[in-house]
Amino acid sequence: MAGFEERRAAFEEQGVSIIAGTVDPEEKLTDIAAGLGYPLAHGMTRADGDSVGAWWEERRDHIQPSEFVLSKSGKVMFDTYSNSPVGRMDPEETLTLIKYLNELRAKAKAAS
Repeated sequence: MAGFEERRAAFEEQGVSIIAGTVDPEEKLTDIAAGLGYPLAHGMTRADGDSVGAWWEERRDHIQPSEFVLSKSGKVMFDTYSNSPVGRMDPEETLTLIKYLNELRAKAKAAS
């Protein structure tokens, strides 16, 4: 989460809003949430995970890391699912991809 916070202004320049959610209770997140400039939902349930398309792990009964980049219309542009710290979205790579997609969109708009 810190990497996304460090680049929050750059994401905002690209028209991106960042939000996060966790199954952890609010009292476990006080220090983490205090350093974030974007919303952090807490106490997420299986129903919450299902509503956003997250992956619920049956064996340990919790939401696994599930990350989504959505268009303004709510369409999933790209996503990641992982069952460990490996495979999560890298903030810098995510920002680079969003910049690239925005450049393509701007070129297509200028050409039409």
